[in-house]
Amino acid sequence: MLENIRLAFQGIWGHKLRSILTMLGIIIGIAAIITIVSTIKGTNEQIKENLIGAGNNVVTVQLNQDGYAYDMTWQGLPQGVRTITQETKDALGKIPGVEKVSLYTSRSYANSTYYQNNQFSGEIYGIDQDFLSVYGYQVKQGRGFGADDYQNFRKVLLIDTKVASQVFNDADPIGQSFEIEGEVYTVVGVVTQQDTFVPTINTLNDYYMYMDTSAGSIFMPITSWPSAFLFDEPQSVAMKTVNTDVMATAGQAAADLLTEKQIMDPDSSFDYRSQDMLEQAQQLQRMSQSTNTQLIWIASISLLVGGIGVMNIMLVSVTERTSEIGLKKAIGAKKRRIRLQFLTEAAVLTSLGGIIGVLTGVGMAELISSMMDIPVSISIPAILIAVVFSMLIGVVFGLLPAVKAANLNPIEALRRD
Repeated sequence: MLENIRLAFQGIWGHKLRSILTMLGIIIGIAAIITIVSTIKGTNEQIKENLIGAGNNVVTVQLNQDGYAYDMTWQGLPQGVRTITQETKDALGKIPGVEKVSLYTSRSYANSTYYQNNQFSGEIYGIDQDFLSVYGYQVKQGRGFGADDYQNFRKVLLIDTKVASQVFNDADPIGQSFEIEGEVYTVVGVVTQQDTFVPTINTLNDYYMYMDTSAGSIFMPITSWPSAFLFDEPQSVAMKTVNTDVMATAGQAAADLLTEKQIMDPDSSFDYRSQDMLEQAQQLQRMSQSTNTQLIWIASISLLVGGIGVMNIMLVSVTERTSEIGLKKAIGAKKRRIRLQFLTEAAVLTSLGGIIGVLTGVGMAELISSMMDIPVSISIPAILIAVVFSMLIGVVFGLLPAVKAANLNPIEALRRD
């Protein structure tokens, strides 16, 4: 085999221009595929990170009615839905892939919340003691909620940095008060999210998709929630998972568990559903890939053309080396050896084209990324597959010339000049 490879390189070097022109179709095809695959992977990773957030493996499970999220801001207390018990929360924590579980209540629009007669238009949450750690919040100023705040139903609040900036103009908010549904709550701390993720905005569509128009968030102990909103209500669930890959399965398992335990009427229009950002990312990725897959097929035509070129040049090579083949067969070379020699030469030729194509594709991907600000991610499996595939092209399209060479009659071959 090593001798065949040496002869193959000797033949390629002896006809350098012809070999380069023969490899050109393979180079163009492989380079185009590597460039497209790298762009697809980079774009998909950006979509995934923009929707999920870097390192934010949190999936939420919320009450739905007839397939739509149930918003108690406008729709009131749902009938026939239980509140989530500690026992159920513990069961959620045992779902494979779940690290921590938090229960919370919320209003998407705090229309009865005021600071000094100015209405607050952000979001308000009633949170348990696990909420801040699930979402990666840390106390920036003041203090967080302690066990006494929950046990004694204290009317205290945490605010995020956006509220601190917009409402208090970066003045000290600690000790200031909000009026919520006629009840007075005191701010005891300011929280901020660790490693806040900023989505990559490349287009106007990206801006509209990811822009944040919220006025910020206010948090109160979940045990104080009924004091303001007059009743206990079904909570939502936030679960931190070990990684993004298990978000979908963990979210679905939690939704099924909650629907079974919390909905009193099995024929109810209510159910629980997971708000899985990973699934949204995958939907956008599939839309992106459907177009790019067509581009890959178009690029593959270059490989077909390159394969035909390899077959053509190998047939020419057989004709040129007829006397050499006849001499080898006359001194005892078997058909298998002659066939293997020409197959090796074709495979080496296309493999070189594949390697050059990969390097060209990587360079083109990086160039496109720097010129057009498009994210790319080089796929090592795609590179390996491309090189192996180019070698297979050489074997497939070199088979006919190799068989022709092996079947030459040695006597007729020696008669040719």
